[in-house]
Amino acid sequence: MIFFGIMLAAIGVSTLVWRDADVLGLPPVAVGVALLVLAAASVVLGLGRRRRRRVARGEPEPVGSVLDRVKAVPRLLRHRKAYGLPTSRLAQWGLALVYLVSPIDLLPELLPVVGITDDAGVAVWLLTSLSTAAGQYLGWERSKRPDEVRSEEQDREP
Repeated sequence: MIFFGIMLAAIGVSTLVWRDADVLGLPPVAVGVALLVLAAASVVLGLGRRRRRRVARGEPEPVGSVLDRVKAVPRLLRHRKAYGLPTSRLAQWGLALVYLVSPIDLLPELLPVVGITDDAGVAVWLLTSLSTAAGQYLGWERSKRPDEVRSEEQDREP
């Protein structure tokens, strides 16, 4: 649904920019705006459906803003064993970093547009993976805090 909305938006924008003649008897501006409205509705519905699916599967919702997640990454790495972060995920992140900084690529940068796409894909995956993990860690950290405060209070009582 989201992909469909993006495609409708692209068609709507191209209709507004390049179309001179009427489309099915309607002015191109009206068709372009209608396509953009349909695209926005499709994206919003797709995002809502996607969220409901995640909730139905029991996936935890990531917590925090982008800045909170960035600040949480060092804590996530420090408390990875208590949190239960798999070492395979750390290895994947490390390999992605090595791939991004290494001069060896699957598609060389000498190719005009295609050469950068593999690096961009790896960078997008790395950032989204880190962001999701940090958001879930923030949720875990917030749920653990009341338990830790209670246990500290119980330790202080005589």
